[in-house]
Amino acid sequence: MTSMKLPGLSGLRVAVTAGAGGIGFCIARGLIQQGARVAICDVDKMSLDAAAEELGVEVATVADVSDEAQVADFFAAIKTKLGGLDALVNNAGISGPTGGVEEIPLADWKRCIDICLTGQFLCSQHAVPMLKAAGGGAIVNISSSAGKFGYAYRTPYSSAKWGVIGFTQSLAKELGPSNIRANAILPGIIEGPRMENVITARAEQTGVSYEHMKAEYLGRISLRRMTPPEDVADMAAYLISEAGRNLSGQSFPVDGNVEAL
Repeated sequence: MTSMKLPGLSGLRVAVTAGAGGIGFCIARGLIQQGARVAICDVDKMSLDAAAEELGVEVATVADVSDEAQVADFFAAIKTKLGGLDALVNNAGISGPTGGVEEIPLADWKRCIDICLTGQFLCSQHAVPMLKAAGGGAIVNISSSAGKFGYAYRTPYSSAKWGVIGFTQSLAKELGPSNIRANAILPGIIEGPRMENVITARAEQTGVSYEHMKAEYLGRISLRRMTPPEDVADMAAYLISEAGRNLSGQSFPVDGNVEAL
């Protein structure tokens, strides 16, 4: 996380979904370092408990963002313990299945869409009344480089992430008059186990080695390197802060310039 202090983050109440690991954990940690009060949710209770202890968050709730009742419980806890909300980071998502369109089970398609897209809708639906009550705020939706390129053998994921872009632009138009900004971040090839699993699955699907597939991925990035999750956290903090007060309806790649997928 950048050591530069961003204006307007101290004391800000922020919800981060899937905050117990990966990008979500880095976002939560970075915001706390900036003085924000952070609430996190996650489906993995063990990881959630560990993250809550390490970060010292005031709210840590087990929640599947595709389950409306669990989302409602998360935001009820935020209202009780934080007294309101100033920003939401819709980070929760899954990689979804890898396979040809004729091979992917409908249940796997639906699960990917439910978590990666419908989950952002449900969290926003519960967050917006609280943001309005606070006099405005910010929503940051995590999309992906797959939200601007077609992605063979990853159709559910790419479809969901394209949907996040449309959802974000629609929110920006709808909520702007209420002083609520909405932007999307498009992470690229992020360092960590999740990307390793994606590369492994794609390598198996196409019949090549992991090393060969990793080289293919990096060869499509102008900077020829993966992106640390902390870089995405920096962008999220900037968009939530007063420094990003006139940014809305935009999609910001943080990916070393992914040229293709």
